[in-house]
Order: sequence, then structure tokens, then C-alpha cells
Amino acid sequence: MTTPKRTVLRLRRLLWALIALACTGTATACAGGDDRPRVVVTTNILGDVTREIVGDEAGVTVLMKPDADPHSFGLSARQAAELENADLVVFNGLGLEENVLRHVEAADDAGVATVEVGKAVDPLTYRAPADGGPDEAAGQPDPHFWTDPDRVRLAAALIADEVVENVDGVDERTVRSNAARYDRQLVRLTAWMEKSFDRIPEDGRALVTNHHVFGYLADRFGFRVIGAVVPSGTTLASPSSSDLRSLTRAMREAGVHTVFADSSRPTRLADVLRDELGGRVEVVELYSESLTARGGGADTYLRMMRANTLAVTDGLTAH
Repeated sequence: MTTPKRTVLRLRRLLWALIALACTGTATACAGGDDRPRVVVTTNILGDVTREIVGDEAGVTVLMKPDADPHSFGLSARQAAELENADLVVFNGLGLEENVLRHVEAADDAGVATVEVGKAVDPLTYRAPADGGPDEAAGQPDPHFWTDPDRVRLAAALIADEVVENVDGVDERTVRSNAARYDRQLVRLTAWMEKSFDRIPEDGRALVTNHHVFGYLADRFGFRVIGAVVPSGTTLASPSSSDLRSLTRAMREAGVHTVFADSSRPTRLADVLRDELGGRVEVVELYSESLTARGGGADTYLRMMRANTLAVTDGLTAH
């Protein structure tokens, strides 16, 4: 049975179609040409997963550009309007998209179906750092669940269910088939990651990052998180002198000489540790919070995880 919310959305889509027919000029001047139902996704990582599941059954709009920071990207007025005219909005949640959540809430208030994926994948909380230093993130929910491909499997299944339930006009059999195919790819990814990480000795599975982003990977694959240059779950914070002293002390005690820094963020903070530890630190870039543009080395979730696995394995076995 059609709900009042879906009736409103259908009327909105009809209105946009009529406007498109009346428009003249360039394609950027009017929003015509694609009358498929619309799924809008906040982050590009979830956008890639959603596209794998939806296929050609609906149009998928991803708000976050390649190589962007999910903690700080914002929306244009047009993007905010796209949210409120979507059939379904998929967002990470758990505080990740800090500048976008109010727009998601506005879309939800307007009757758009929304799904907060992070809450549904057995989220972890940030743990107190092994370096013994202060950590403003400890005890708060960790939104970076995608570093565990098993949780991405849960996310993909949830998105498939939401698409089938809330997006009129899609073929359920096709969506389910796409989801099953992608699930098999994620299973193979996990097995490959396990085999790759087996190259790292147990006492060498220690991670230091530029901010807290690999808690889920550590939990799933048996790594110890020694600490972070920025003791926070967001890239918007800055370290203090005492933070750096605590971290460098823990790194010396653990014999860690590698810091993993997100490729979309400056590595200046990680470079500071080189001075603190006498230049014996290697900074290895990872694709931790954003996909790259097409051909950039991590333009899909699967390629991002494979690139990171190789980088972590090489970084922790080179010493």
C-alpha cells in the first residue's frame, strides 16, 4: 500500500519531470533526462557500495567528492534540495558527516526515507589509547566501520533491504542478485586480507595513525592500536605537546617506526613525530576516509581496501 510519504515523493518527482520538460538551454540549467527513482548517499565509500547494489535500477547521487574529508565537507543549496527530493537517503551516521547531518534530518522531516548505516553494523566505541595519554574520543561511537569488510557486508545487506522497501519501481530480484554478487566479492576480500596480514608477525601488528580511523580493522584482524597523532575521532582536532610526548613514548616502548596517515589529509602532523623520534619514522599514506577519483588507485571500496592492506603489510614488515 502506498504511504502518504511515498505519495508526496511521487508528486515531487512528477513536478521535477514537468519542470524538465519545460526547460530549455544547457543540461546544467535543468534537471531533466533521468526520471528513475533517486537514491542519495552522503559519503563516497557508501556511494560505491550503494551503486554496486542498485545497479541501473535507480539513479544514485553521491554528495561527497573524491578525496574529500567526510568530517568537513558541506553541501550546496542544490545538493540539499536533492536530499529532500530523494526516494531514499543513505548516510553513515555516528557523527561522521558533521556538516551534513542537519540536511539529512531535514529530508527525514520532509518525509524522505533515510537509513543510518553505522548504527546497524554493530558499531564499536573508541577505546582508551595504548599510549596512556588523554583521548577525547574514548567511549564515543566510532563511525569508521568500513575498515572491517565483514561490517560492510552487513551494511550492503541493509542497503539492499532499504532500497527494495522504500524505492518504488526497482526490480527486487535484480537488487537482490546484485547484493549477493557483491557479498561474494566482500567475502573474497576478507579472505585475501587475512592471508596478506599473516605476513606480519604477531608482535609487529601495531598501528599508529594520524587520527583514530582503524579501530574496526584492528578489532577484526588482530592489530594493536598504539595511538594517534591527533587523539580524536575527527580530523578537525589538533594534538597538544603532551599528546605527542605520550605517543612518542609509547612508540619507543613498542618499537614502532611506521605512522599511517590518510592520503586526503596533510602529513605534517605525522612528520612531527620524525623530529620527536630522531627521524626514524616512516610515514605511509593510506586511503582511509575517502575514495579517489577514477584511476586514482582507490576509486572503489574494494580497490581501496586492497591498496591499504598492501600498504599496511609492507609498512609493518619493512623493519
